[in-house]
Amino acid sequence: MRVLSALAFSAVIFAQSPAGDSRKGQALFEKDGCYECHGHQAQGGAAGARLAPKPVAWAAFSKYVRHPTGQMPPYTQKVLSDAELADVYAFLESIPVPKAPSEIPLLSH
Repeated sequence: MRVLSALAFSAVIFAQSPAGDSRKGQALFEKDGCYECHGHQAQGGAAGARLAPKPVAWAAFSKYVRHPTGQMPPYTQKVLSDAELADVYAFLESIPVPKAPSEIPLLSH
């Protein structure tokens, strides 16, 4: 019974994250200036938090983008549609975890 409950819970979590196009999301991330604070690979910077790899859950991400509490301007649906926001999220999800320094040959000398 626990397995069925875990599977049902997992299905709900994955269903909450909408499908998006990571290529469109990357273009929007650049066009809308997200990179200016968060970096081109969403690695974070002086003015913006690290968003990737492994972004926060979709619900938290979309809520914050629409109603930020910090210095970030709100990205309303007039600025970024729900579909476009899903594309940006898909881009963030597509960013791979970087290799460990020990796995980079140039750094092992």
